[in-house]
Amino acid sequence: MADTLTLYTNPMSRGRIARWMLEETGADYETKILKFGEGSQSADFLTINPMGKVPAITHGDKVVTECAAICAYLAEAFPDAGLAPTPDERADYYRWLFFAAGPVEAAVVNRSLGVEIPDEKAGMVGYGNFERTRNVLISAIADRPFICGDRFTAADVYVGSQIGWGLQFGSIPPSPELTAYSERAYSREAFKRASALDDAAIAASS
Repeated sequence: MADTLTLYTNPMSRGRIARWMLEETGADYETKILKFGEGSQSADFLTINPMGKVPAITHGDKVVTECAAICAYLAEAFPDAGLAPTPDERADYYRWLFFAAGPVEAAVVNRSLGVEIPDEKAGMVGYGNFERTRNVLISAIADRPFICGDRFTAADVYVGSQIGWGLQFGSIPPSPELTAYSERAYSREAFKRASALDDAAIAASS
């Protein structure tokens, strides 16, 4: 019997990234919707993620948290989906997956919070400054349809989510390259299914 796969999420959270990745795999999974506060801080959930944050997945007796890690784990756990990198793609896959999870997310969040990094302190933060991080992100997808080249991989689920959310909420200024890449990523049938499921969960809770 296959190990049970469970997604712990809230449809108004980064859990949408994990849901998209799960839909890309085609695997059967259960969903547990947690309310912010009482649900994500419950004693039961804190045994799964002591940070008290969603998303998290359990796969049998294994626990994975952090969206980039969930994407990478599921790509390897379900190889038939073809979302893990080939040997030739591996360097770009890990480079840009963790660039988005580290410098990009930190730069976007700090900008949204109004955190200004003085020029003389830029070396102390992993992203240096917002404009450089955005420009590097643009350069990563400027001459290729997806982050590793011609083929969509699990890294595009995470990178595509970061760019898509940034464009949607105005936390990343648009560019032709970013907009085109986001449109390609969001045209995936798995993304549409995941979005419909999460939107339905929001409607059901209102």
